[in-house]
Amino acid sequence: MNSTPEWFLYFIAFWTVVLVAFVSIGGFFMFRKFLKVLPKKDGKSKLDWQNYWVERSRPLWTDRSRAMLDKLTSPVPSAFRDIAKHSIAARIGQLAVESGASEVTEAHCIEGYILATPKRDHKFLISFLEKNGIDYSSYRHLLH
Repeated sequence: MNSTPEWFLYFIAFWTVVLVAFVSIGGFFMFRKFLKVLPKKDGKSKLDWQNYWVERSRPLWTDRSRAMLDKLTSPVPSAFRDIAKHSIAARIGQLAVESGASEVTEAHCIEGYILATPKRDHKFLISFLEKNGIDYSSYRHLLH
């Protein structure tokens, strides 16, 4: 004599699968964050270098370059936008500092945005740049 209704068993099975999926997805992102914190051969982690370049380039940023960074990161979902903005700003800042520029320019922003974006997202990146009328022709060689 089974007193548990059959629908209840399916209900429990469904939520078990959903729970395992959410925990797996969360674990994946936590593991990626953990890998960013591990020190590299030079003793600094990827996150340490990002913070270094952001702080080093902070005086070079103008209102116009900040607006450009906001525009470039606008398609990123709001939950991830701050993290994306920080990593892209670090790459842009690195380019500006290493080139000896007196300020972050639009060219630095576009090149840094392309270099900071994973290759798997370049197709979306190209469509976003074209949709917004941003000329990236001189950086086409960076897009594979």
